[in-house]
Amino acid sequence: MQQLLDGFATALTPTHLLFAAIGVLLGTAIGVLPGIGPAMAVALLLPITYGMEPTGAFIMFAGIYYGGMFGGSTTSILLNTPGESAAVVTAIEGNPMARRGRGAQALAAAAIGHFTGGIIGTLLIVLLAPFVAKHAVDIGAPDFFAIMVLAFIAVTSVLGSSRVRGVASLLIGLTIGLVGLDEMTGQQRLTFGSLHLADGIDVVVVAVALFAVGEALWVAAHLRRKAFSPIPVGRPWLSRADLRRTWKPWLRGPVIGFPFGAIPAGGAEIPTFLSYVTEKRLSSNKDEWGKGAIEGVAGPESTASASAAGTLVTMLTLGLPTTATAAVMLAAFQQYGIQPGPLLFQRESGLVWALIASLFIGLTLLLVLNLPLAPLWAKLLRIPRPYLYAGILFFASVGAYAVNADVFDLLVMFVIGLLGLAMRRYGLPILPAIIGVILGPAAEQQMRRALQLSDGSLTGLVNTPLSIAVYVVILVILFFPLVKRVAGRRTPPTPLPEREKVDA
Repeated sequence: MQQLLDGFATALTPTHLLFAAIGVLLGTAIGVLPGIGPAMAVALLLPITYGMEPTGAFIMFAGIYYGGMFGGSTTSILLNTPGESAAVVTAIEGNPMARRGRGAQALAAAAIGHFTGGIIGTLLIVLLAPFVAKHAVDIGAPDFFAIMVLAFIAVTSVLGSSRVRGVASLLIGLTIGLVGLDEMTGQQRLTFGSLHLADGIDVVVVAVALFAVGEALWVAAHLRRKAFSPIPVGRPWLSRADLRRTWKPWLRGPVIGFPFGAIPAGGAEIPTFLSYVTEKRLSSNKDEWGKGAIEGVAGPESTASASAAGTLVTMLTLGLPTTATAAVMLAAFQQYGIQPGPLLFQRESGLVWALIASLFIGLTLLLVLNLPLAPLWAKLLRIPRPYLYAGILFFASVGAYAVNADVFDLLVMFVIGLLGLAMRRYGLPILPAIIGVILGPAAEQQMRRALQLSDGSLTGLVNTPLSIAVYVVILVILFFPLVKRVAGRRTPPTPLPEREKVDA
């Protein structure tokens, strides 16, 4: 506890407070741009910190990390265009809320959820970092593969008008994820002889194409049929009814997000999907889902923020980055000659506890800055759609080009954007395709690793207690609706009371 207080004493100096504020503002601003997430923000700012002392640099990086995640949710909600992959789920309910004139409420729910998840997650860093890191190391390839299969099943079961369409969308994503060199054999797959495709298609390019470009083309195709009317901004604050519906998702988010963030090769994508599924199952407002359920914004945002805190546990205590941003921050540590790992808390205790204290400060700054700005952000919806979506296409193109500085990525983006338009036309949900692209290659790698360890035996996929437990959960998800339907058919009709019989 004394070390944390010393960390606050360091982080609350005027210079370090300024670095935290700069990081939060830059992270939010860059996170708002489609395709330019916190990882790229930290990477771009890495060279300008060469002359800075390490504590100030990492305090600024922490602000960029959380700010970038929050900025990504802003465009998810308002424009259906996630700024980064952890904000993909927020678009499902956040954007329909914005279209109904509740964009400010969605942004407020996201801001408070981000703050709640981050604060609880950072507290868990202080309390549980050694314990979580110790047990995360024991998770093997069969467990990772089972968790990823759970994510595939969960997301195709709750999205879209039918499971068949959800599976079709997932298969599209898995196919895109196969493009490039096989990591184990070096064979080219679906590259059509193009060297540009040998490295695969970047996830950012696919996400921006399916969401931003697909949405812009869909709106453009319908502009002449529908007269443009500005979307109302609505009341800027959460009502008592909104608070009653959101406080439980805010608190449930860290329970799901933090452990997944601490798992090596984890990240915020899987837990945000699971949070969405959980909140939909537990919600008493089933008819609102898909049309703008505020729980679908509050839960995943809290989960993503707590997952970001869990990511820092693994990076600081094991030296294992579980996300692209953590990988860039690891490079920043090494730039200063510091090696994260079990001895970091002993050798660089002042730096680590100042960094953890700055997380509390950065999250508070984010809430203070973004709650009053929610109505202002929501006014973006009043911009005429031709100008708005032209701007989205411009920033999407900049984001896609910035990934590899290759014009070929722009061509790929617009081809996949046309695919996104076709998916909207035929009612295929977008999210399972994104899941397939993000998790497909990793799931394949973990599956092959597990099979290699078992000499090709399928039992190698179910030889740990965790993997068995996850597959049991998958079977429940798959067969519970079927059992419920069969049980409903067998239930005899309730007999009418005598008075109703007479009236009939």
